[in-house]
Amino acid sequence: MRRTAAEDHGPVRYGPPLPTDALPVLPELVSVLAGAAGRADAEPVGGGPALLDAAHGYWERRGTPVGPGRVVAGPGAPALLLALTAALGGDVLVPRPCAAWWAPYARLLGRPVFHVPTPAECGGVPDPYALLETVRRVRAEGGDPRLLVLSVADDPTATVAPPEVLHEAVEAAAGEGLHLVSDETWRDTLHAPRDNVLVGPAELLPEQVTVVSDLAGALLPTGWPAAVARFPASATGDALHARVLDVLTALGARVAAPVAAAAAYALTEPEPVTARVAAAVRLHARVADAVHATVVGAGGLALPPRAGRHLYADLDPLRTALAAHDVGDAQDLEDFLSARLGMPAPGGHRFGDDLGALRVRLSTGMLLDGTDAQRAQCLTAPAPLELPHVQRALMLLRSVFDDLRDDAQRWEPPR
Repeated sequence: MRRTAAEDHGPVRYGPPLPTDALPVLPELVSVLAGAAGRADAEPVGGGPALLDAAHGYWERRGTPVGPGRVVAGPGAPALLLALTAALGGDVLVPRPCAAWWAPYARLLGRPVFHVPTPAECGGVPDPYALLETVRRVRAEGGDPRLLVLSVADDPTATVAPPEVLHEAVEAAAGEGLHLVSDETWRDTLHAPRDNVLVGPAELLPEQVTVVSDLAGALLPTGWPAAVARFPASATGDALHARVLDVLTALGARVAAPVAAAAAYALTEPEPVTARVAAAVRLHARVADAVHATVVGAGGLALPPRAGRHLYADLDPLRTALAAHDVGDAQDLEDFLSARLGMPAPGGHRFGDDLGALRVRLSTGMLLDGTDAQRAQCLTAPAPLELPHVQRALMLLRSVFDDLRDDAQRWEPPR
C-alpha cells in the first residue's frame, strides 16, 4: 500500500493493547467496583492489605505460595516491568517475537534490548543456544545483560512452552547469571489445561525469577488496569521488592481504589469469576481454532493456538498475492488487513519481529464484537460460531484469506 514519507511505517506512539475478550463486564465485578467508588482514600503504593492478601491466596492455590513482603501491585503490568527494569539495571533480553509492551520500557530507561530467536515449537521463551550466543556476543561487545523477560503462555504467539523447552532456556539463563521476569498474564487462559502442562520459570528457578501478571489477561476488563508481581525468597528478591516500591512511589503508580477492590475480589476467585473465566476461555479457544483453520487453509503458517485470545500468523507463503495489493512488509500487511477486516491487525514488527517478515497478530475478541446482548449471547449459546454476528465476522475473515489463496494460486508458476 502506498504511503507518503510522513506516514512512514506507522505512528511511533502506537502499541497494540492486550487482546480484549469483547465480552460484557461480569456484573459481580461491576457491583464491587461501584461499591468502592465512594472511597476517598487512595490505595497505598504497592497495594493495600486486601489486594495483597488476595494475591497471596491466588498463588497459593496454584501451588506456589509466596511469603509476606514479597508481593506488590501496580496499575498494569507495564508499570511493574518499568520499575523492575529500573531496579535491575543492565541490558535486557527478550524473545523474538515478544509482547509489544516489553521492549519500550527498557528503551525508555535507555537500556539496550536484544531479541533472541525462539525454538520452532513455541514462542515466549528463547532458544537456549541462541540465548547463550546472544549473551556472550553482547558481553564481548561491552554490554551488560542482566534481565531476561519471557512468557510460557505467550502473547503474541498464543503458544504454551513445553516444560522441557522451558527448562533448557531457564538453565541457560541461570548459567549466565540472568534475572528472569516471567510474564504470566495469560496463565489462566489455557485452551486445554489437561493437554498443556504449564510450568512456570519460578517453579524451576525460584531464587532468580520475578513473576508479573496483568489481571486483564483473565480476571479483569482491559480498561481496569491492575497487575501483581511476586519476588523470589532471596536477598535479591528483598532488594528488588524495596527498589520497585521506590520506583512506583516516584511515579505515583498506584492502583485506583475501586479497581483495587475489584482486583482483590477477582483474585479470591469466587464462583462467578471462575465460571466466567472458564466460559470465556472455551469461547475464545473455539474462535481461535476457526481463525487458525482459515489461515492455514489459505496457505498461511501459524502454530496452533493454545492460550489467550489471539493467533500469530506468518503470511510469507502468500507474499506474491499480497504484493499485488502493494503489501511488501509487516506495516503494509497491518494496513491491508486492518482495512479489509475492519479490525486492528498489528504487524509482527510491533512485537519485535523483522519488518520485512509478513507476520500479523489476529485477535479473536474482535470477531465477537456486537451489541451488548449479542456479546453476552456468545457466552451461553451452544454453538457460538453460528450466531449471526459471529458468523458474519468469520465469513469476512475467510473471504479475505480465500481471495489471497486464490490470487497466490493464480500467480503460481506452472510446473
